[in-house]
Amino acid sequence: MVEIELKFQIEPARQDAVRLAVAGSGARAQTIRLQARYFDTPDGRLAAAGLALRLRREGRSRWVQTLKGRGDGLMRRLEHELVLPPGGPAALDLARHAGTPAGAALRAALGPRAAELVERFSTDIRRTRRVVRAKGAAGESALIELACDEGWIHATRNDGPQRLAVAEVEFELLSGPPQALLALASRWVQRHGLWLDVRSKAERGHGLAAGVPSAATLAQTPLISRRMTPARALAAMAQAALAQALPNLAVLAEAGPVEPEYLHQLRVGLRRLRTALREFGAGVQGVDATWRATLAQVFGTLGALRDRDVIEQTLALPRAAAQRMGLAMSAARAPLRGTAAPRTRDTAVFRERGLHRLLLALIGLTLAAEQTQRGTPLIDVARKRLTRLHRTVMADAARFDALDDAARHVLRKRLKRLRYSLDFVAPLFAAKAVTRYLALLKPAQEVLGDANDVALAEAACLAAGTHDAGDAFVLGWLNARRGALSASAAARLKVLAAAPRFWKA
Repeated sequence: MVEIELKFQIEPARQDAVRLAVAGSGARAQTIRLQARYFDTPDGRLAAAGLALRLRREGRSRWVQTLKGRGDGLMRRLEHELVLPPGGPAALDLARHAGTPAGAALRAALGPRAAELVERFSTDIRRTRRVVRAKGAAGESALIELACDEGWIHATRNDGPQRLAVAEVEFELLSGPPQALLALASRWVQRHGLWLDVRSKAERGHGLAAGVPSAATLAQTPLISRRMTPARALAAMAQAALAQALPNLAVLAEAGPVEPEYLHQLRVGLRRLRTALREFGAGVQGVDATWRATLAQVFGTLGALRDRDVIEQTLALPRAAAQRMGLAMSAARAPLRGTAAPRTRDTAVFRERGLHRLLLALIGLTLAAEQTQRGTPLIDVARKRLTRLHRTVMADAARFDALDDAARHVLRKRLKRLRYSLDFVAPLFAAKAVTRYLALLKPAQEVLGDANDVALAEAACLAAGTHDAGDAFVLGWLNARRGALSASAAARLKVLAAAPRFWKA
């Protein structure tokens, strides 16, 4: 009922090499044609519920009906699959999934009247597959199916037929511990330059059929409880952060223009992951001390990409005002130094092998820590961490007027860590108290973020070295905006400092 699988995209130049590696040198490999039709309601209810319903012909005459449900966002997903009787019509029958968890999710998505289902898209795939035995770091053994899928996703829209190329390799656990699957996948990432993609063919197909990209994936709340150990809580926090980061990372790793929101949500997911490791990872077995440094390096690279977008967005309003006034703007017409347009982004940073091997190790952490049963109750750890973070933030807030831009930026990052830590442990405390406190914290953090964006834009303008009237207007506007934001931040921090610390016992 549960499929455990990892899927990776393949660089076009490496496609032949990966197919040959999957086939191996023996006679155990099999190549088969898979032709599938995917169904949904006209308004996309199944896609919205994270479900995929398909009929697939495997080879010449074998038909299989499969229903896949929403999973953990990493490597586990509900699945119910049935081979249709030979010789009969290959017709869709929802009753085949009755009495299963996936079938219950299907009924809930369709509603009491069982809305009409239509074919939304199809796939035509050549699969090369082989079963291998692999061992994990601790010597544990597992049977894993390797599958190299090459072909197309087809959809028909109002603007005509559409197709999307497929070139990916899947690692499916048949038996044994998931850690062995992760270890094997990590070696293949290093050898072949693969990059992790948690999206299914169904998710990509729904996007192709709809003609619009899926929305960026937002933060999720981890499932934790008061008496949970820190190790198990960290596993839940890491799982939630990765479930946000990985889908956005997959979109950014594709070639072509992408909305800045995907990069923003990827950075939020990674920052939440860094917060979980920093605030709740101390003393947890399996946490590698090098992870934080690697994540910080990746985060810095992504931050530079984000800054380029933010600078352009921040300058848009004063530039438009200067144009309306007829002021000359050399800096507005020429690209600012270091602020290339988002469409020129390089996907290499999102495909980097070290990053994806780190992500696999972090998925492994979520599996290992789930088994830990002993440790200090999470509620005690949470109170200590929140008190320490709050004390540090309030010390900076008390001398806010004397802080320079760099120190205010540090304060903003600390506020974010406090906020994300509160988000993680919110289920441990009274909901109304958490809501009231976050209602004061979030605006303070956001106004400091706006002030930082203005400071970045101002620095970029000064670095451009232009002195036209329009440039002077833009700089004056930015300076005035910084002053207003600083005053607002100081006021909000005072209100936050006076708020009761609800987490104290």
